[in-house]
Amino acid sequence: MAAMKITLPDQMKAWVEAQTDDGRHASSSAYIRALIRKDQIANMQRLVDEARAGGISDRTTDQIFAEVRERALAHIAARDLES
Repeated sequence: MAAMKITLPDQMKAWVEAQTDDGRHASSSAYIRALIRKDQIANMQRLVDEARAGGISDRTTDQIFAEVRERALAHIAARDLES
């Protein structure tokens, strides 16, 4: 597991410590990891909601993959031209 140092204002530090004092989280790191997981889940749900709102495509998976390949190749070619 990688380590990361963060700096918090005193009030936020006190809040994080309070979340561990009541036993809900084993440590400050565990509390921060829980917050990040919650945010990741919310982001995944947003992506699912956007996909559902987009409706059903009438394209085949082969057509979709072909378009993705074309975009990827164009991106690579543009990047190579820049270097």
